[in-house]
Amino acid sequence: MASPPRRWACGELLLPFMLLGTLCQPGSGQISYSMPEELDKGSFVGNIAKDLGLEPRELAEHGVRIVSRGRTQLFALNPRSGSLVTAGRIDREELCAQSPLCVVNFNILVENKMKIYVVEVEIIDINDNFPRFRDEELKVKVNENAAAGTRLVLPFARDADVGVNSLRSYQLSSNLHFSLDVVSGTDGQKYPELVLEQPLDREKETVHDLLLTALDGGDPVLSGTTHIRVTVLDANDNAPLFTPSEYSVSVPENIPVGTRLLTLTATDPDEGMNGKLTYSFRNEEDKISETFHLDSNLGEISTLQPLDYEESRFYLMEVVAQDGGALLASAKVVVTVQDVNDNAPEVILTSLTSSLSEDCLPGTVIALFSVHDGDSGENGEIACSIPRNLPFKLEKSVDNYYHLLTTRNLDREETSDYNITLTVIDHGTPPLSAENHIPLKVADVNDNPPNFPQASYSTSLPENNPRGVSIFSVTAHDPDSGDNARVTYSLAEDTFQGGPLSSYVSINSDTGVLYALRSFDYEQLRDLQLWVTASDNGNPPLSSNVSLSLFVLDQNDNAPEILYPTLPTDGSTGVELAPRSAEPGYLVTKVVAVDKDSGQNAWLSYRLLKASEPGLFAVGLHTGEVRTARTLLDRDALKQSLIVAVEDHGQPPLSATVTVTVAVADRIPDILADLGSMKTPIDPEDLDLTFYLVVAVAAVSCVFLAFVIVLLVLRLRRWHKSRLLQAEGSRLASVPASHFVGMDGVRAFLQTYSNEVSLTADSRKSHLIFPQPNYADTLLSEESCEKSEPLLMSDKVDANKEERRVQQAPPNTDWRFSQAQRPGTSGSQNGDDTGTWPNNQFDTEMLQAMILASASEAADGSSTLGGGAGTMGLSARYGPQFTLQHVPDYRQNVYIPGSNATLTNAAGKRDGKAPAGGNGNKKKSGKKEKK
Repeated sequence: MASPPRRWACGELLLPFMLLGTLCQPGSGQISYSMPEELDKGSFVGNIAKDLGLEPRELAEHGVRIVSRGRTQLFALNPRSGSLVTAGRIDREELCAQSPLCVVNFNILVENKMKIYVVEVEIIDINDNFPRFRDEELKVKVNENAAAGTRLVLPFARDADVGVNSLRSYQLSSNLHFSLDVVSGTDGQKYPELVLEQPLDREKETVHDLLLTALDGGDPVLSGTTHIRVTVLDANDNAPLFTPSEYSVSVPENIPVGTRLLTLTATDPDEGMNGKLTYSFRNEEDKISETFHLDSNLGEISTLQPLDYEESRFYLMEVVAQDGGALLASAKVVVTVQDVNDNAPEVILTSLTSSLSEDCLPGTVIALFSVHDGDSGENGEIACSIPRNLPFKLEKSVDNYYHLLTTRNLDREETSDYNITLTVIDHGTPPLSAENHIPLKVADVNDNPPNFPQASYSTSLPENNPRGVSIFSVTAHDPDSGDNARVTYSLAEDTFQGGPLSSYVSINSDTGVLYALRSFDYEQLRDLQLWVTASDNGNPPLSSNVSLSLFVLDQNDNAPEILYPTLPTDGSTGVELAPRSAEPGYLVTKVVAVDKDSGQNAWLSYRLLKASEPGLFAVGLHTGEVRTARTLLDRDALKQSLIVAVEDHGQPPLSATVTVTVAVADRIPDILADLGSMKTPIDPEDLDLTFYLVVAVAAVSCVFLAFVIVLLVLRLRRWHKSRLLQAEGSRLASVPASHFVGMDGVRAFLQTYSNEVSLTADSRKSHLIFPQPNYADTLLSEESCEKSEPLLMSDKVDANKEERRVQQAPPNTDWRFSQAQRPGTSGSQNGDDTGTWPNNQFDTEMLQAMILASASEAADGSSTLGGGAGTMGLSARYGPQFTLQHVPDYRQNVYIPGSNATLTNAAGKRDGKAPAGGNGNKKKSGKKEKK
């Protein structure tokens, strides 16, 4: 007997298995849980609200629900806790039988997002099933002469659990004759066999009762038992034999009931009852015995009910052939069911939108649906399609779910509603299909601008038209309704020939009729390009443009204009030359004319209207070529006058005439002699024009000549000034030393000149005041004597090179006095060579008196500065005893009136020493360098 099963408490099972639940990240589209079987109704499976990224109260707001395909719903949503719970007790063996992995798939729909999440729940097996033998008692017959090692096949037990909880081993009750051996089949099943260990003796023991126990691997271990009664028979030395030992057959699932599948054949060489075989199923399941029938005498297997590939893809059974002597043989039979396309695909609408605005963006979701086919393989592969001429497409989602999307913007005016036919078809042979219809209405918006029937218009109008005449009419159509269909017309703002376009043409805003506001002239305006705008009254308003080409038709209102020969204003004619030796057809000249009109009004024809000698010349009708009609004779006049008329083909025709003069001669002198009498009077206006041209040429030539002369004068003047500067420098160098007042290398004219030069940034506007005598007795320093002549300042203000040419020769050092020779307190007591102002007031007044007296004599011209060398001209007034040796060395601090300069010590300059009191001289020198 089987031991009573142990009941697992929910708390013991739930705690370890809850740790096995795994969840993919939200948004990935798939959620996985795992749970043990046999939980009570309402048991917690997983926190679906958390895994969807929602609060428990938001499940109902977002329309979260479980979607299945007609199966019994095993799970439910708890709206209060937001968890996924069981809808009832789940038996793994009932769902998945012996499958190693049992997974239940279903979908959760988030209604407002139209998003499907695939949920997988793995059902974990628990050890809730005992190993079970089909029969509680089995009768086995064995011959008494069976040899040791004879094997008797025993029935195997079945355990509905899988994994470690499945069947693991068999045990046989202890006995003296038999042992148990377990053989593993190719299908993984363990088959027990009874092995004869000791010879049997029917006379001693006719029946042997054994107990076979099957054990599983659960914890605790569950077991099942069956009673085996071994009957010892009389000797039968040949057992039945199957050839082959394994049969297999493959049949389609749609075969009729009662069809014979195969026949098993076993042989037994015994005779009589020992050779008569009986066939039977062994260890068959209830499903096998309900589906198949085995003829016990013939060994034929046939069907008792229809086969279903979707329910079971193959059947495994064991057939036993037993003779009358209780010997038997077994064979395995595998019946494979072939799938037949017997299930049409089906469509399940999950969510649907019944109305959609026509301005929705492409990709808007209209419906969410799933497809399913009960077949497998190619028979279960489904293709979804919709009509190609619709602006929709299908997009696969997850787990056979599809979205129906828009591919472009919808147009209500084109189609106001759709009835979308959704067709699903499998890949079976023959294919099966199903259709589903999805209705959709399109809501209107103002998305259609007015439309012109044509892309462009053109019209024509004869020139010289009256003002206000109607030109053309345009009409635009708007497929919208109400204000969206009310159309107004206008012309685009533009300018033409410097004026606004609205001054040429106007349009009626309601009717679209265009009017001419002025009379057009073909010669001035041949065509006019207009843009007509049609706008509706929608919000926002929509508009469209169309181009209108207005062509002005020509009328014959212009006479032909002759271009050659030109008509002189004085009434004279041009002369063409024709030699007397010209042959008939000789081209003399060609009359060229044009007509401002066009078309037929511009077609010109030429004819000879009048000739001085008829028949001598002919004019081409269309070319205007004047040719000789015959040979020229000596009697023909030298001068021939032809009047050629040019006429157009307008209605009425207009014409113009021209006179052509032809000179007939063979030699040039003859032409000149004869043409002398035909001189054309000179036009006074031509003479005036020639006179003006001659005057203009003469004026330009004079201006050019004057420019060349001025340039030469400037060059000569510059050259002269440079020569004068050199001569002046030589003259100054040759002046005797008696003409200067000199002290220790310092010389100065007693008579100076004052020059005022005003320079601007532009040297051409420099202002020069010529020098005038200035009798302010001023001593010039050696540096100031190095300047150029004042008269050359205007042209040489910035010419430093020429200013450096005239330099004073260095003074002779033999007239200088040593410090011991200098009289006075400055010379005897002060040993400083730089010199200072005298402390003695008498010496200072005496020096000033001597300088002023010498200056007066030089200014009056009564004194010659030749008072002897070293006297400085002072001995004539003060006596020979007063020489320069009595003059103190006051050079360092002598102030020159009218200047910022002081006398400098030439010796100090040579020694590299700065003279005392020389700041003023430095400033003046800096100004000169700047100029």
